[in-house]
Amino acid sequence: MRARSIRGTGGLAAAIAIAVAASACSAPGDGGSGGAKDSAVVGIAYEPDTLSPLLGYGKDGNSKIFDGLLTHDADMKLKPALAAALPKVTDDGKTYTYKLRKGVKFSDGKPFSAKDVVFTYETILDKKTNNASKTELDAVKSVEAKGDDTVVFHLKYPYAPFAERTVLPIAPEHIAGKQDVNNGAFTTKPVGTGPYELVKWSKGEKLTFKANPDYWGGAPKIKNFTMAIIKDDDVRATRLDAGELDGAILPPNLAKKYRGDSGKKTYAAKTFDYRVVTLPTGNKVAGDTAVRRALDVGVNRKAMVDSILDGAGKEAYGPVPTDSPWFTKGTERKFDAAKAKKILDDAGWKPGKDGIREKDGVQATFPLWYLSGDKLRQEHALAYASDAKKLGIKVQVQSGTWEVIEPRMPKDAVLAGGGSPADPDFDQYTLLKSSLAGDGFNNMAHYDNPKVDKALEDARKSGDHAERKAAYDTIQRELVKNPGYTFLTHIDHLYVVDKKFGDLTTQVEPHDHGLASGPWWNVEDWQPKK
Repeated sequence: MRARSIRGTGGLAAAIAIAVAASACSAPGDGGSGGAKDSAVVGIAYEPDTLSPLLGYGKDGNSKIFDGLLTHDADMKLKPALAAALPKVTDDGKTYTYKLRKGVKFSDGKPFSAKDVVFTYETILDKKTNNASKTELDAVKSVEAKGDDTVVFHLKYPYAPFAERTVLPIAPEHIAGKQDVNNGAFTTKPVGTGPYELVKWSKGEKLTFKANPDYWGGAPKIKNFTMAIIKDDDVRATRLDAGELDGAILPPNLAKKYRGDSGKKTYAAKTFDYRVVTLPTGNKVAGDTAVRRALDVGVNRKAMVDSILDGAGKEAYGPVPTDSPWFTKGTERKFDAAKAKKILDDAGWKPGKDGIREKDGVQATFPLWYLSGDKLRQEHALAYASDAKKLGIKVQVQSGTWEVIEPRMPKDAVLAGGGSPADPDFDQYTLLKSSLAGDGFNNMAHYDNPKVDKALEDARKSGDHAERKAAYDTIQRELVKNPGYTFLTHIDHLYVVDKKFGDLTTQVEPHDHGLASGPWWNVEDWQPKK
């Protein structure tokens, strides 16, 4: 749900952006690949909090430094990585057995074995480990090594998408097991079995990688790979124009100028990434069911897709995109300002002298925060506030850092993001489960709906597809009756890359993008033109 850093628009901001760009462009060692065929520099919008998979890094795959037991191909189908084959599933879906690939070594030359897999999963599940995603492994009862080349997972219940969770990167016990899991050197200087080794992490600036010459999948032809961390969209575009970047992720308004560019190609990746307004239960206005329902039908999602995304996305009515087989038909919300006003009227929210509605002495107003600098979030927030104002609800748009926003989340609305393509459990459980309210960025709205809680558990613990689909249908219908969030859009991710790297591919992407996703999801397989 975490947003990415952005800068506000306007003359002063533009001037600052240009100044920052000039400074960034002249920084030593920060330049592009300079035309080198075996090097690539790409611009991303954020940096990870950690590089340790024990704390959540790379949990959805494509971590560059590490491998999981399995990985995804271009079509998001699972295929073996550190495992020699897909798992053998027995015991009515409660036992998963993986035979491991032989001869794999960590980049320090030490052998990889089953004990590293057991160490990784047991450490993540340890209560002392600060991994906010450990609930995704709730089904795991135990993990055992049978010799060096076999790992067996025993589950508490037949968790249908468990194999998808084994794309999680494997950490070396001989290094990470000898450090403080939460604060040790491994969190910033990791060692893995992956196609690349980390050379240096310059916080706030760049991640520099070099090819692992002994990678079990073959040494990458791109020998040097750099991810430049450029939080400001305008600065990223400026550096791309200056030739300092070989590729970058850009918002639609900046990406469109590269259409028809003879030296660059634009890639649009389909995603499950949504933009959403959290409506915290602890706010007397945003937590009111009538206000929530009115905003749900009183915001013009199509206008946001057309004007903010330039058509690069679709309207969102929940965490599941409308073209997903998990989407519940009939839960689309048609834009209807008249209906929204009637909902508010019927609930006793009456217009005051200034046009802002009131009820029982409470004025219909609440703050809406977005992370400073992300233009897509800023524009979504402003459009939302504009639509709300027409209904008689005053939404006060404000920007700030996460340090400012996070303590305010129980009472203030946030323009947030999320989405995971692998399985609906991965996103909906942490988004909606009442017991996770206040747990970092999980359930930011403090949503509390017993029917949704039960459906989440039913869907998680059933191995039957029809039963799971029925449970997720229940959740989506409950979000119509009492929407603790206003889902706005599902956005396509747009990337611009130098054509010298040939024709590239993208996957269906999650919310977190740029680092693990994008056309460089498989940079280790790139075949640059000679």
